[in-house]
Amino acid sequence: MSTVLAGERGDGKIQGWHRDRLAVIYVRQSSRQQVADHGESTRLQYGLTGRAAALGWPASRVMVIDEDLGRSAANAAERPGFARLVAELTMGHVGLVLGLEMSRLARAGRDWHQLTGLCSLAGALLADAAGVYDPNWYNDRLVRHEVLCDRMEVKGHHRRVVAAVR
Repeated sequence: MSTVLAGERGDGKIQGWHRDRLAVIYVRQSSRQQVADHGESTRLQYGLTGRAAALGWPASRVMVIDEDLGRSAANAAERPGFARLVAELTMGHVGLVLGLEMSRLARAGRDWHQLTGLCSLAGALLADAAGVYDPNWYNDRLVRHEVLCDRMEVKGHHRRVVAAVR
């Protein structure tokens, strides 16, 4: 997971002041059973430390927040790791938030909008395996739309499954 995609170093998104701040990797899976059954996902999430290094963050500036590993994302109040991420963003300590895929960083739409809004205000970037996103750049705001569409698709599938069971 240490790949730097074409243009990521030279596209103007990542500035020196971003690297002066922390790169935060938010590690989570929804249940203890998922942690037990899907060790590869956990390994890949911890492996994002290599992605942060490839993007220019020294190991001393990479923070892994994994307190929510095995906790449902249904209620942000029961996720101390997400609260810690929000606090670090609010204090201006974060230059980059990394996750395996942006749609998994915050499961509830409200949490996602809070996270991207705080990143925007703090000047923090978001990154996953597909790229680096600046929530203040117009084209990168499309990632918000993409995540919203993912959420709507999941809810649509859920409704169909429930209807089929009845």
